[in-house]
Amino acid sequence: QVDLVDSGGGLVQSGGSLRLSCTASGRIFSSFSMGWFRQAEGNEREFVAAINWGDRRTYYADSVKGRFTISKDSATNTMFLQMNNLKPEDTAVYYCAKHFGSPRSMNLADVRAWGQGTLVTVSS
Repeated sequence: QVDLVDSGGGLVQSGGSLRLSCTASGRIFSSFSMGWFRQAEGNEREFVAAINWGDRRTYYADSVKGRFTISKDSATNTMFLQMNNLKPEDTAVYYCAKHFGSPRSMNLADVRAWGQGTLVTVSS
């Protein structure tokens, strides 16, 4: 069993940056991908970005391409989401997730484990 702990959220002005972290307590095999989803108030949870734990392939939602960068540190079992040029519409609770399969195929139904969520608020 892998437990995920995510952190790094906060309040930032539009155009600012934040870096989220997600640390896994157990081993993550190369066949798995790790990623981020977000859920704004009143909205469904949506995919943001994912990275394959073995070959570092990445995949992003169109809404964050060019602004967000996902990365990982295998030595510490930690995944990061660097968020630049943040916009008010990025305001949401961000959840890290573990999925068996490719980053491109990550979806809500197939997530094996979730972090507890970290709130990102972007003021205009």
